[in-house]
Amino acid sequence: MKTITISAKRRTELGKKSTRDLRKIDHVPCVMYGGAEVIHFHAHENDFRHMVYTPSAYIVEVDLDGKKFKAVLQELQFHPVSDKLAHIDFVEVFDDKPVTVEIPITLTGAAIGLKDGGKPRQRRRVLKVRGLLEHLPDALEIDITDIAIGDVIKIGDLSYDNLEILDPARSMIFAVVSSRISKGMELVEEEVEEVEEGEEGEEGEEGAEGGEAPEAPAAEDSGAKG
Repeated sequence: MKTITISAKRRTELGKKSTRDLRKIDHVPCVMYGGAEVIHFHAHENDFRHMVYTPSAYIVEVDLDGKKFKAVLQELQFHPVSDKLAHIDFVEVFDDKPVTVEIPITLTGAAIGLKDGGKPRQRRRVLKVRGLLEHLPDALEIDITDIAIGDVIKIGDLSYDNLEILDPARSMIFAVVSSRISKGMELVEEEVEEVEEGEEGEEGEEGAEGGEAPEAPAAEDSGAKG
């Protein structure tokens, strides 16, 4: 996976006033979790444009007053009115520890079904995977050459070396449908959505009962007010 570098500065003051002052000069407040300490820092909004306004995924090298950290984007927050970038959460990552990240999907080949007059249906454009940094690709390629009208590619049909796919196996990624069966295909997609929602609900209940799903730390000044 490609790396993008940003130069940042530690925040010497926290709180709403400090956050407002940073945003007035077009700086974005940030927090980085996952390391030996929680780090609060800031950088100009232009420094983030190549990693935020793109479908690509990056390892972010944060140059913080001369000390460098590797991280991945965890959460982006935008101002509800101006839509300007308001806050970013990062998670620090390490070469010897697996990391969870969303990687974009790239479809390759020309599906047989499309040549026969079918219509494409793509339900997902990223996949959540887990692996070591050295094994994370820029994109996850899926060959659709042999996909005929009526064929469906699901997450469970995929496998990648040294990567664990974390999304539900029954979730649909790509299909080719014809106008004659499009209504039926819509019903299939609805059923898939219901299955996914059910699986996510069950996972949430298990985490709540077993106490194994710790609450994510709340980012200071993560709101977009002010």
